[in-house]
Amino acid sequence: MPTSAELEKQVGFERRQIKGGLERLRSNNKKLLEKEYASATVFGSASIETLLPHLIEFIDEKKEARKKVAVDGAGHLIQLLPYIFDIDTESQAVITAKLTFDKLFSPRKENSKVVNIVQAIGSSLESESQMRYYETSAPGLFETLKANYWHQAKGTEYKRKSMQTLMSKHDEIKKWIPWNRIEKIKVGTWFLDCLLHSSGWFERHVFMYRGKKQQFLAPTEKFLKNKEEIIRLAELFSPLSWPMLIEPRDWSPVHEGGYYLNDLTRCHDMVRRGVPLCVQGEITYQFLNQIQKVKYRLNPFIVEIAKVLEDKEIEVGKFRPVMNHPDPAQPPNMEDEEVRRAWRKEKAIARNKNANEWRISCRTRMTMNCVREFEDKEYYYIPWSYDYRGRAYPIPAFLTPQDTDFGKSLIRFAEEAPITEDGMKWLAFQVSTTYGLDKATMEERLAWVDKPENIQLIKRVATDPINNIGDWEGADEPFQFAAACEEYYSVVLAKTRSTTGLLVATDATCSGLQILAGLAKDKSTARLVNVLPSDKPQDAYQVIADKCRDQIPERLRPYWDRKKTKRVVMTIPYNAKPFSNRQYIREAFKDIDIEIDKDELTQTVKAVRNAMEAVVPGPMKVMRWIEQEVAQAIKNGAEIISWVTPSGFNVNQRLMKHNHKIVELKLLGRCQVKVLDQEKGVDIRHHKNATAPNLIHSLDATLLHMSATKFNAPIALIHDSVLCRATDMSHLSTLVRETYMYIFTETDFLKDFAQSIGAETEPPIIGDLEPEAVIDSTYFFC
Repeated sequence: MPTSAELEKQVGFERRQIKGGLERLRSNNKKLLEKEYASATVFGSASIETLLPHLIEFIDEKKEARKKVAVDGAGHLIQLLPYIFDIDTESQAVITAKLTFDKLFSPRKENSKVVNIVQAIGSSLESESQMRYYETSAPGLFETLKANYWHQAKGTEYKRKSMQTLMSKHDEIKKWIPWNRIEKIKVGTWFLDCLLHSSGWFERHVFMYRGKKQQFLAPTEKFLKNKEEIIRLAELFSPLSWPMLIEPRDWSPVHEGGYYLNDLTRCHDMVRRGVPLCVQGEITYQFLNQIQKVKYRLNPFIVEIAKVLEDKEIEVGKFRPVMNHPDPAQPPNMEDEEVRRAWRKEKAIARNKNANEWRISCRTRMTMNCVREFEDKEYYYIPWSYDYRGRAYPIPAFLTPQDTDFGKSLIRFAEEAPITEDGMKWLAFQVSTTYGLDKATMEERLAWVDKPENIQLIKRVATDPINNIGDWEGADEPFQFAAACEEYYSVVLAKTRSTTGLLVATDATCSGLQILAGLAKDKSTARLVNVLPSDKPQDAYQVIADKCRDQIPERLRPYWDRKKTKRVVMTIPYNAKPFSNRQYIREAFKDIDIEIDKDELTQTVKAVRNAMEAVVPGPMKVMRWIEQEVAQAIKNGAEIISWVTPSGFNVNQRLMKHNHKIVELKLLGRCQVKVLDQEKGVDIRHHKNATAPNLIHSLDATLLHMSATKFNAPIALIHDSVLCRATDMSHLSTLVRETYMYIFTETDFLKDFAQSIGAETEPPIIGDLEPEAVIDSTYFFC
């Protein structure tokens, strides 16, 4: 239990998080308003999302009315028809809402004049129509010019003008006929009226302004109440999520865990997207509370490397500091038009790069800010929670095991363990695995570290990483490799330390197929994915590649290998369909500069999927059975598909239909729009596709729940991967294998699942696998 002083310190720390979150939210809103981007503020974006379905419906109704006017041939508004029907309603609604918010809430009073708002709406609608006209007239040229001239540092008007100028140089493209000011105002007025009538949020007022009466747009009381509520809710959930200075509060069926202050605990449920008030099993609470008691500290070796790289603006792997690109020097002969034009182009490119830097470096900057916050802390803790399938996730976004390569390399277990002979082997395993030997045998990985040239490599990286960046930046996981080199050198080679706290990781081999092999009790699949013991790691990707080689187009066979099948084989257990299979295979061939046509792609995908049916029959049958029975359960009236895992975690899969449309605006970007007449009821298709993957995820989570609760040492997790100290890895690996054996021998989970969803047919269990054999499998987790 924390002392009163420790608790007071943590509470003060949490108050800083609350204050910091509020300050960040308010500062972001202020900056956006100053830049006249009210539509991007928290109240603007939420309000527009609520407004759009109603606005779209209203515009559609008004368009139908205008069509009747056109048929009757009456009304002066008939002249607006070409403009009103020029582009789709969703795009018109998005543009109208965005421009209205940006102008109305601008700090400049002038912008909220009705005439300025409607002209801005009309101009933006014309720009969108103009860009679509160019794209339709010359799609290839449009994309080329867009890629070469639309610098991010420039605004939408620059992009429109540059495209217009460049397109006008091509005689074969008919010139765009611009809308005049009156037309823009009439069109803008028509769409603004639609917004006012559909929302009731704004109204016109006449004020004396600069000596004469002028019409302004102003928010109504209805909108101000809506805005106030949006901001209140945003501020409620704005606190920053940092690691903790003391042990997080335990989770239990009667109170929330993690942080101590209510302002933080109400932001984080124990089960994300879970069913409220659902009580979980005892092991579920025990597991989460256990991993929250693990102490971490920063790795000073990696922190020092990061500071130097940040200062010198050096990019390595996922570490991306802000890199400044100065404007090019003015050439002496600026009077030369071509020289001046070239200089301006270089200047635009440099400024475009600088505009991108802040966005690209965001993750690194935020991580380094967190590093500076915890650099002087002796240790810290991480509060955890579950997703609705039972997988554990850290609540903080930084300094956790579930981060980028750079983020993971920054942390160590604060409670170190004396090194052992077995621990030395696992440190060597971590060195070679992070370097890139993750598919090699255990013996090959250990032998790689023992080579004299690699011992020298490890020494150079450990003793002088900055001057030897070339030795480690090309590793598969460069920062974790550097951290492993330093640990191995200090503990094993130089022996300057006698304890180890490095996080050593082992992963499941084809986790999806391992779980499905256990469910189907399919011996052939189990052997293929290292559930059964073998002298070297089995390679399911290569076996399937060999199996389907004769069935793929002859032209592709010389290039066919495991890499071409890997993503397909990995994702089929998670219900990847032929469409995504096609994309993965196309990309795999594109990596070696080989284009594959439509028919070849169809034949190749079919060959791989047929090979899967032959090589891993049990998993394929189980997935089809799950789809069939879940669909039937939904048809029989089920709204939620539920099951309880062997660790006692209650999974409640609730997937409802939502009608959305993606709007691609040429100048203003991409957004998702909700449609007002949302479909009601359960999304049967989503349930069919999601249940097998979610069942797998819930079981690989259960495997870790039950293993960790038997493990009396620091442990961390990344979905289907476990991390612990090198001295503990052999014991943890044994526990994981024993737990897999228990889940698939002591329980008959697939039958339990069938009963929980009311299945009408028996599950397809092959039954020739004896999971007890996994105890002797070296490469089950590796």
